[in-house]
Amino acid sequence: MESANIDHATSHMNQKVQNQPKWQGQACADLAGPKADQIWPFLEDFFGLAKWFPTLATCTPVEGVSGQPGCIRYCAGFRTPVDRDIGNTEMTTLNWTKQKLLSIDPAAKIFSYSIVDGNVGFNSYVSTVQVVPKEDGCRIVWNYEVQPVDGWKPEDLDQFIGSGLWVMAERMEGALLGQAK
Repeated sequence: MESANIDHATSHMNQKVQNQPKWQGQACADLAGPKADQIWPFLEDFFGLAKWFPTLATCTPVEGVSGQPGCIRYCAGFRTPVDRDIGNTEMTTLNWTKQKLLSIDPAAKIFSYSIVDGNVGFNSYVSTVQVVPKEDGCRIVWNYEVQPVDGWKPEDLDQFIGSGLWVMAERMEGALLGQAK
């Protein structure tokens, strides 16, 4: 009888989370110098995320052609702000997601994707990433929305995406500087 009560309580908690409004956020990274046309190819390579996103150990194709709507990538080995063993060098749980490219417009330098599977609790997650030209460089804008995530706070997600975007931008800028040599 206890397990039935636990199952009912878990089901009630999941229903409560699903009835809450989606979390929405935006992260931006401004790059002085690199132009949007120089940064876009790094982001357009949908299967190449592991080169840029911090703590992401792998990003491999699951199906489709990178950069074509409908393609799916498997991303694993990243840390999140809610990992209980954040101080340890070894992770006890391998965080992973499968992400599907929904749309891409190279002329507008924008794409959107969703998380279609994973173990980090992101349900109905959809993101749009765009590189916007600026007079002195460019700005990478990452918009996202997701159903509330059990064990997370909205600021955890903001921190995860925001800090990840900044590291990505720095790595992309560094790659460009290395190419110029």
